[in-house]
Amino acid sequence: MTKIGKFIAKHKYLILVISLILLVPSAIGYVKTRINYDILSYLPKTLETVDGQDIMVDEFGMGAFSMVVVEGMDNKDILKLEEKMEAVDHVEEVLWYGDAMDISVPTDMLPSTLKDALFNGDATLMIALFDDTTSSDDTMNAVEDLRSVVGKQCYISGMAGVVTDIKNLSIAEMPVYVAIAAVLSFLVLCLTMDSFFVPVLFLFSIGVGIVYNLGSNIFLGEISYITQALTAVLQLGVTMDYSIFLLSRYEENKKKANDRETAMADAIAATFTSVAGSSVTTVAGFAALMFMTFALGRDLGIVMIKGVIIGVICCVTLLPALILIFEKLIDKTTHKPLMPTMKRLSDFITRHHIVWLVVFLVMLVPAVYGNNNVKLYYNIDKGLPASLDSSKANEKLSKDFDMKSVYMVLLKDGLSSKEKSTLLNEIEDVKGVKWALGLDSVMGGLVPEDILPSDLRKTLQTDNYEIQFVCSDYSAATDEANAQIKKITKLVKSYNEESMVIGEAPLMKDLQDVTDVDLVMVNTVSIIAIFIIIMIVFKSISLPVILVAVIEFAICVNMAIPYYMGTELPFVASIVIGTIQLGATVDYAILMTSRYKAERMAGLSKNEAIKVAHRTSMKPVITSGISFFAATFGVGLYSSIDMISSITALLSRGAIISTVVVLVLLPTMFKIFDKVICYTTIGMRPKKD
Repeated sequence: MTKIGKFIAKHKYLILVISLILLVPSAIGYVKTRINYDILSYLPKTLETVDGQDIMVDEFGMGAFSMVVVEGMDNKDILKLEEKMEAVDHVEEVLWYGDAMDISVPTDMLPSTLKDALFNGDATLMIALFDDTTSSDDTMNAVEDLRSVVGKQCYISGMAGVVTDIKNLSIAEMPVYVAIAAVLSFLVLCLTMDSFFVPVLFLFSIGVGIVYNLGSNIFLGEISYITQALTAVLQLGVTMDYSIFLLSRYEENKKKANDRETAMADAIAATFTSVAGSSVTTVAGFAALMFMTFALGRDLGIVMIKGVIIGVICCVTLLPALILIFEKLIDKTTHKPLMPTMKRLSDFITRHHIVWLVVFLVMLVPAVYGNNNVKLYYNIDKGLPASLDSSKANEKLSKDFDMKSVYMVLLKDGLSSKEKSTLLNEIEDVKGVKWALGLDSVMGGLVPEDILPSDLRKTLQTDNYEIQFVCSDYSAATDEANAQIKKITKLVKSYNEESMVIGEAPLMKDLQDVTDVDLVMVNTVSIIAIFIIIMIVFKSISLPVILVAVIEFAICVNMAIPYYMGTELPFVASIVIGTIQLGATVDYAILMTSRYKAERMAGLSKNEAIKVAHRTSMKPVITSGISFFAATFGVGLYSSIDMISSITALLSRGAIISTVVVLVLLPTMFKIFDKVICYTTIGMRPKKD
């Protein structure tokens, strides 16, 4: 690696030029990578509800629908509005009572169930059916076009509208996330570095790595909006340490090397060896996400593993070139260290280890309990601003028609008209069902199906399947809604095993079932993987137990805070936080442990080894923790998308909690378990104090 380091140092301008040229294809790749704004599309393809969505597209030529509330318009105007809506690209059909009978027929002649479902005062309900899935660009464009067509008297609700609003919100906020993370990181680096220009070089180098990472996502085809939003701030947070380490080694080497290029070559070699080792735990944390059956984990895991690897490469290629090229400017902007020495604070912490042990024991039970009982929500639109069009429409739907959620029954062909009517009646008898509608609901089932308008039959019936709509008094992703869906599914299956219940609410039920299992799986895999890595690095059985336990305690404290504050978290936050906080912050503990082990093996007593390890590790651990905090904290405050704000807020708080726990609790563990560590670690022997 030293030879490569010498090449990089000697050809610094070539490295810079190549790095800048590579930004062009990366930028093109970034622009060309499709962003998926529909979280539900990441559910396993093997689920019946997901399969049902594909059947809808194949059989009926539609994959999504929206409930449209029209206020203050007479039937003639609504008929004209329907024509305009159906003229919008990718709107397959618009259904309302005018499709069942002539609008001259009084609504009082409709069956009571149908009338109550479609009318309330001056409000009329319509159903817009789209020819593609909720997550498709065509459906989102169609929603935008519909909103411009229908005007302020109409409200378009449903997941299609929610996904469209998430897209618009994400596009507007993404540049601000990056700007906030960069500014706060710059301020932290100015406080912790000895030069005001060094932070500029660090941020430029890391920024280039972020663009490379985002650009290379084109090979994945598409990524989630959550992955896109988190990539920059996470990559900035977890790779900043690598830059700090490189500069530190370079400054050390300059004092003993004959020239700058030799000093940098040695610094590159040392940095690559150290950073490649420390980044393994971070990679392991992200790799654990790939074990999720919910494909969002694989999406985020792959992108962030690339980000860490690219961050290491940029740290040992582009950053050294920048430092050598701009060294004079670095020297001109050098200032006295603004961060105070930590000697007294370090001595205070290591001297009062009994106090920290008592604090740990007191906090342990409530922390674990809070972590295990924090409330999660699975409703995709719950964490969005109330000012969004979709939020207003859903509120209007709930207010005017008392609808909390609407989903569908996909009936396999073969049932008689009587059986279908009986099934509808049985569904309506299920607790919490407001109404259930199908072709047999029109005219109360008194006329044969072939007398019904052909367009209506074509829309709701094929040779293989028929659609029925179910309106629930329960909001999607609630325990009541999930129990209701389970009961209706059992009813439907009793008539025909190939029939199924599909739609947003059933998908969210499956989302909860899948991610509850994933949460346990991801945490288990990340703990086992990082345990093995630490065991190999330190050749010890006891040290991985101590280090993982310390960080897991920090994670429990972090996750317990929302529980005691009465805050509900989006489901995805609880899954990714544990593994990311463990993988990204266990390095703080590894840093101190490495020095403690080295000093013990060199012959220092237990107390002296701990004191030296703590003093030398305190500043870099605090710098790393604050850097991670800075990269994520501002985004958590700013983002109006709760899935993003919750994750970044938890990560920023987790960085601080892990820093404090490592600095306070880890030396206490060393003092208590020193003999055990010495006996269970290869190469160590218990030393007499």
